[in-house]
Parts: sequence; C-alpha cells; structure tokens
Amino acid sequence: MKGLIFEIRLNSLYSIRISFTWQSALTYPILPPSSIIGLVANALQRYKNDKPPKKYLEEVENNVIWAGSRLLTPCVIKSYTTSAITKWEDYIGGKFTNALGKQFAYSRKIEILLIVEDSCPIEEWKNALLSVPLTCGDSESVISIESKPREVPVKVNKYEKFSSSITSFFPVPFVKDSEVFNGTVYLMHKRCFLKKSKNLPLYSYLCPVKSENNILKPTEIEIRKLNAPCKIFEVDGIGYVVDLDQ
Repeated sequence: MKGLIFEIRLNSLYSIRISFTWQSALTYPILPPSSIIGLVANALQRYKNDKPPKKYLEEVENNVIWAGSRLLTPCVIKSYTTSAITKWEDYIGGKFTNALGKQFAYSRKIEILLIVEDSCPIEEWKNALLSVPLTCGDSESVISIESKPREVPVKVNKYEKFSSSITSFFPVPFVKDSEVFNGTVYLMHKRCFLKKSKNLPLYSYLCPVKSENNILKPTEIEIRKLNAPCKIFEVDGIGYVVDLDQ
C-alpha cells in the first residue's frame, strides 16, 4: 500500500453538508472520507471522460483503503438563510421558493490523505487533480490544489485491541470503551456506496478540531486504547493514522 497526500486551498465559503441534515443543512469543517472519494472520482471523470461517472466512483472506491482530512488553518462556521427554488412555474401569487437555513465554513487550507492499494494508478490520479476544476461538498465550493500531490510510503500493523500511546492529526474512529482524547465527534460516511448492501452506515469519528471562542482550530488526537480490532498506519512524514479493521 501507499499514500497520496496533498493540500487544498478553499477559494470561497464551502459547505459539506452533514448527510442527515436538510432544513438546517449543517456543514463539516473538514472533508469526510466519502467526500474525498467523490472529489477524486469527479476529477478523474472530468480528466478522462470516457465512461459514466459511477464507474469512476467504483474505481476509486476499489483502490482506497482509507481516506481522511485535517485543518491546516483555523475554520469559522456561520449560519445563513438561503432561498431554494422548489418549482419553476406557478400562478401569480403562488409559492415557488422555500427559505432554508444553511451553514457555510471557511478555512484557508486543508490537507487530504488517501491510503491506497499498490495497484492504484496513482500517477493518473495526480494528473487528474492538477488538470481540472475541483470542488468539495456542493458544486459552489470551489477549491484549488495548494501543494502538488505526492506519493508517500505507508506501513501498517493490525491489533485485536490497541493499548499504548500514540497521537494522530487525522480523524480517529470513536468506539465504545476506548480512550481517545482531544477533538470533536462527527458522524461520517466511510464510502459513497456499498456493493453488497443497501445500507450506508454513519460512523463516529473523533476529528482533530477544537473550538476556541467559536473558532475551530486544528489539534492532535491522543490514542491510548481502542477496544476493537484496528489497523494503525504509519505514514512517512505524517505520523499515525487509525482505522477499524472491518
């Protein structure tokens, strides 16, 4: 296995909607794993454009072992009222818009890390990310690549139960009877779709962000105990990344 790491610059406000919110449309401060997979698949589709978008999504999901992101700069989240068009034709006096609350975030830079299979066409992914327009979350959240995507070596160790002391700068699974400290818990999707099941579960992650005076700031997570089978990845130049062994 190997890693692909790059930094993105947020060129405007962005909104990565928490999947189970609609009327309030809350946003994540960082990209969940499913959004990272979608970002790469979308870049490949625009770059090659020789098969349906879902095929590219399937290709990326088959190659990705783990995906995560972290803030490199502080983040501010604010709520706004937006007007959504619900129908394009109506009688005079009829209602065709709906007021919705929506959160938008802003942070200058976010770092993205993917751990992929050795067979992954990583050079093609790098070229795609550098060659096409990119967005994160909704289609209005425009981003650009801040640092050229680079490949890094990755080692992995598996544990039935982990008991030691390490730190991580990326989201860590938050499971029962475990000891992980610092950060904020978010429910996230690990994948965009599952082949063998119609269910797409949300997983609890302790994300390396802390709130100070209503500003989210990057932090590091301390892991002392994980009471579940897990994988500890050691990424060159980055440190430790943790995932459940499922």
